[in-house]
Amino acid sequence: MTHDHDLVLRPTPRQVEAALNPPPGRNGGDLVVETLAGLGATTVFGLPGQHALGMFDALRRSDLRYVGLRVENNAGFAADAYGRVTGEAAPLLLSTGPGALTSLAALQEAAAASSPVVAISSQVPAAGLGGGRHGYLHELRDQKASFRDVVKSVHTVRSQSQIPSAIAAAWESALTAPHGPVWVEIPQDVLLAETALPVVTPMDAFPEDVVPRPELTAVAAELLANAARPAIIAGGGVVRADAAGKLLALAERLDAPVVTTFGGKGAFPWEHPLSLQSWLEDRHTTDFLEDADVLLVVGSGLGELSSNYHTFKPRGRIVQIEADLGKLESNHPALGIHADARIALQALLETVTDRTDETAADRVRTVLDKVRARIDAQDLGEERRILAAVREALPAGAPSFWDMTILAYWAWSAWPGAMHSAQGAGGLGYGFPAALGAAAADPEHPVLAVSGDGGAMYSIAELATARQYDLPVTWLIVDDGGYGILREYMTDTFGEATATELARPDFVALAESFGVPAVRTTPDTLTADLAKALAAPGPSVVVLPALLKMFAPTHL
Repeated sequence: MTHDHDLVLRPTPRQVEAALNPPPGRNGGDLVVETLAGLGATTVFGLPGQHALGMFDALRRSDLRYVGLRVENNAGFAADAYGRVTGEAAPLLLSTGPGALTSLAALQEAAAASSPVVAISSQVPAAGLGGGRHGYLHELRDQKASFRDVVKSVHTVRSQSQIPSAIAAAWESALTAPHGPVWVEIPQDVLLAETALPVVTPMDAFPEDVVPRPELTAVAAELLANAARPAIIAGGGVVRADAAGKLLALAERLDAPVVTTFGGKGAFPWEHPLSLQSWLEDRHTTDFLEDADVLLVVGSGLGELSSNYHTFKPRGRIVQIEADLGKLESNHPALGIHADARIALQALLETVTDRTDETAADRVRTVLDKVRARIDAQDLGEERRILAAVREALPAGAPSFWDMTILAYWAWSAWPGAMHSAQGAGGLGYGFPAALGAAAADPEHPVLAVSGDGGAMYSIAELATARQYDLPVTWLIVDDGGYGILREYMTDTFGEATATELARPDFVALAESFGVPAVRTTPDTLTADLAKALAAPGPSVVVLPALLKMFAPTHL
């Protein structure tokens, strides 16, 4: 009998010759970029720093494409978006101390949104690891401790021979369902020292599939097939697992209405007769889901936003499919199935029997009619018109990235189809640098970024990045003179707002100073101006002065 551990890959004579005579002039940084290339990376994001120079010097000896941003947090957002749109691990190269710590908010968003980011940071020289007393520039007592609560795994390298294995282990961790960011740190002297190690050859770091237990999917199939009023909540795990087709097939087989979470937008066709769309912040939708006797939750932990701010009180049986073990039954008791969404949905399709419900589409229409009537009763015509204008201007299939701004809050519920936002962790400044990351993945097609003026100020420096790499990103800045959503929250809660009003630049003139074409628009001209900007090559900015309002909450 032959076991896997009995199989030894024997090098060819050419490989032996190459290993015994590596090219001169290489250092530890070369081992980093050779490993990344061997794992299949083609593009890396980052920002250099003193301790990380060995990695960045090695980039010029590699075929990796480097996209350098101006702020480490923005580089993290760009890598996050690259991982979201490609499904591939996105390398992020950073320096020590302040450079590393500045990326934390972006890595928190990547963790919340399950984006596979492989962050590789330098460290102080190996002699100073764990000390905090040596007086090195950027030194921290325990740098990795700052990241352990944010990322999936941390990996500290202490010698050059550890570099390929550590990065490969991190790569596999990032791509294991649920995807997420990982952290590797390598001392400065290890990166700078000349190496005699052989050139790193291509390697596999494929993660193990998270496969459902068959006895659980059998029970789930029985519950769904015999339900009187089944319904489905589709979360971001469906999108990340590329399981939208399997979800559609299952919903149609069961005649089960489907609502997508804000992170799961695009998981189900918006205009399908069974689509409840994404109106999760609406009591009519919440009531419908509470009335389901069997509720299938796929790829969602039913967190704050997905549960209408934890007002959702289901009365029926829940079946939850979730790749993140920590989210399984974390908010509601369920038949918990720990699995990748795609594999679990396939298992259900193979075992569930068909059910027919001729009332399902009518019940969906009734809910959507109630939602529309509620919105119609509020004075929100301008907001709806602006969102529709943006949708009309965006070419079919073009990705969009949204900052934490009122128009994005509208889009979570009302945008018809896929979109990307920072609603996982909720930090400001995501939209524009994330759009740059997506454009780096596909520079042949336009990408839309949407920010408020407050969030835009986090990312202004990246106009230089957009121009330097000529990335086709159109940035829509909705200028309402402050932190608009916080203004609403404070006014509603305290009667007036504090610390929400902002001085801001002339965004058009500022963009043009970077060499980026810009235009000031109005609600009437928004579609034409935005479409023109998206059709033009390279980056552009469209500024819309507008004071928008949110629809009234229904969870109170």
